[in-house]
Amino acid sequence: MAGGLFKTSSTSLRTKLLHPVGLSLYNTSHGFHEEEVKKKLQQFPGGSIDLQKKDDGIGILTLNNPSKKNAFSGAMILQLLEKVIELENWTEGKGLIVRGAKNTFSSGSDLNAVKALGTPEDGMALCMFMQNTLTRFMRLPLISVALIQGWALGGGAEFLTACDFRLMTRDSEIRFVHKEMGIIPSWGGATRLVKIIGSRQALKVLSGALKMDSQKALNLGMVEEVLQSSDENECLEEAQEWLKQFVQGPPEVIRALKKCVSAGKELCLEEALQTERDLLGTLWGGPANLEAIARKGRFCK
Repeated sequence: MAGGLFKTSSTSLRTKLLHPVGLSLYNTSHGFHEEEVKKKLQQFPGGSIDLQKKDDGIGILTLNNPSKKNAFSGAMILQLLEKVIELENWTEGKGLIVRGAKNTFSSGSDLNAVKALGTPEDGMALCMFMQNTLTRFMRLPLISVALIQGWALGGGAEFLTACDFRLMTRDSEIRFVHKEMGIIPSWGGATRLVKIIGSRQALKVLSGALKMDSQKALNLGMVEEVLQSSDENECLEEAQEWLKQFVQGPPEVIRALKKCVSAGKELCLEEALQTERDLLGTLWGGPANLEAIARKGRFCK
């Protein structure tokens, strides 16, 4: 079958559509100098971004700065990029849960760093850095879900929009507090929010007129489910069970599905169809395909 009509060389995979590892939105042609931004961010230590990669292909990414409600320090922003790069190269991975430590998702950016990076140039540089990182995160060939416990404020609210799905505990709250800080979202959160809930509802949320508790978020389609438990460990178990329904099967198939959906979301129709074709060429006649055909009688169950 691989040698027939649908034969596609692996080298012909359309790199533009598949967003190869390391390809960022901004570079020096946009006035973005990544190494300079990294040097500035290194001045603000604290917290960590922890990654656990499990044998079942599900990763757990934890925002860990509980003394500051998991606010992003400069060090955490740098570590987030490092973890995204690690996940880009995790070929056995199929799914990812993003959570915050100690029953809080994230309160946004550490105000110490915000105050120190006070010029428009600093703000633009941080904006480009985080848009690069979260766009790469969004394009990971992993099915991702944000587990929202407690507050998801500001940059924390922006981060969860880069996930494919969102789950909330009953007493959690999502708030885009940027207007109260005299700014707008800068990590890509406004753009992604519009795609998730539509422009009218996004305007209500971003203006502060609509507060998103768990029930309102569920009604808006911002989250998939409100979890039964509020216990930190039990919530994580619920989220893992919920995610497993999407990641059953060989990694190469799950990852191709995510890439195909990303292509349909980001590219024009012609390019998306061509990417779907190219991805099929990596699977048709492959081990997972042949094994499924051999047990085809089971499909009727």
